[in-house]
Amino acid sequence: MKQSELDVMLEKHKLWLDSNYTKGERANLYKANLSEANLYKANLSEANLTEADLRGADLTEANLSEANLSGADLSEANLSGADLRGAHLSEANLRGANLYKANLTEANLSRADLVRANLSEANLTEADLTRAYLIRANLREADLYKADLTGADLYNTQGKTITTFQQNKDFAYHC
Repeated sequence: MKQSELDVMLEKHKLWLDSNYTKGERANLYKANLSEANLYKANLSEANLTEADLRGADLTEANLSEANLSGADLSEANLSGADLRGAHLSEANLRGANLYKANLTEANLSRADLVRANLSEANLTEADLTRAYLIRANLREADLYKADLTGADLYNTQGKTITTFQQNKDFAYHC
């Protein structure tokens, strides 16, 4: 998708949000090719990005709250400081993504690939990480309060101790 087309869609989406869903239209980027896109501080709250290609995209400080990113490819994307509260990221590819200081409160990351992802200082309060792959992920100073880590693979995860994970409801694999 060309940047000019994306800019028009973002403007319509902003109008949709600002008008309480009465004007403009919700961004539908289902299976869109947005690899390497510049979405710095973009407001994609509640947008449909299901199975979108966002490899290497700049989503620094973007608002993706309640967005549907299920099955999206966000590998190597920059999501530092992004608002992903309540976002749907089940089965998303976040391999090597930068989620430094991202807010993932109540996000659904079930079966997500977070191998080598940087989640340092991220807020994962009440996030669903069931069966997520967190191999070699950086969780330094991440907040995992009430996060569901049932069946998550935490092999060689950096920054959290076994006792931290044991405080959660269920214990994860490979701690």
